[in-house]
Amino acid sequence: MNKIALIFLLVIAQACAQNTYMGNLEKLGKFPSKLKEVSGLEVTPNGNIWVIEDSGNKDKIYRVDKDGDIKESLKIDHAKNRDWEDLTVDTEGNLYIGDFGNNKNAREDLVIYKIPEDEMGKKEPNADKIEFFYPQQKDFPPKKDSLYFDTEGFFHLDDHLYIFTKNRTRPYSGKTLIYRVPDKEGEYEAEFLGSLFLCGDQDHCSVTSADISPDGKTIALLSYGFAFLLTDFSTPDFTKSSIKIIDLQTDTQIESICFYDNNTLLIADEENNHGGRKLYELKLD
Repeated sequence: MNKIALIFLLVIAQACAQNTYMGNLEKLGKFPSKLKEVSGLEVTPNGNIWVIEDSGNKDKIYRVDKDGDIKESLKIDHAKNRDWEDLTVDTEGNLYIGDFGNNKNAREDLVIYKIPEDEMGKKEPNADKIEFFYPQQKDFPPKKDSLYFDTEGFFHLDDHLYIFTKNRTRPYSGKTLIYRVPDKEGEYEAEFLGSLFLCGDQDHCSVTSADISPDGKTIALLSYGFAFLLTDFSTPDFTKSSIKIIDLQTDTQIESICFYDNNTLLIADEENNHGGRKLYELKLD
């Protein structure tokens, strides 16, 4: 490694250290064995907690309690679980499923399913399709230094869905790309809003889930072992946000985050060799 590269890495390390805080995850419960791969969770305005699983699992959403127990499951009509990766909700109670998991950056069928609030009481709710593509992606898959187009995190704000991509670049750049699409059924070119550098560790700095607080003042981005809290931003430009890094002190495969209220986060992990399949609470100071 040359001297300039070493200095650059040291600067990144110091910046991360100055803004990193220890988090205390409190275990609330454990999901049943049929929910081994929870990839997204969200709390609807009526207080219900919903979770989904990712590729290879059923086209269902599950309502769970704070112990992780399943209270209800709904098969989503007109929706296929190609790779469901995150959930979000709007202020009217419409639920959105992000079917945009794209590990190999080769998909050309990215979609967000919108489940209208008035469909949620049905056994098989009907979903509207919000189809989109990333204008910066020209090749499927692109070269290794351009693997920006896997996605596992998004949230709803002011009639739009804000998308944060999962970085798989080699060499690793530490950036997440930010896009948005309208929250209505249709086919869209995603609007590119810029990029955000989180940190330079490829094992801990790629976005696996996202949410925004009910008061709209804090964005939470989840990665493997870290949570990034963004504040002092102006919509739709999040690139100049203040960023606080929380070390969650866990080696499990953390995949899901959402705000329970303005000061409380719910976090879930998948089951792996280090454990997991649990629902946690994180109180914010």
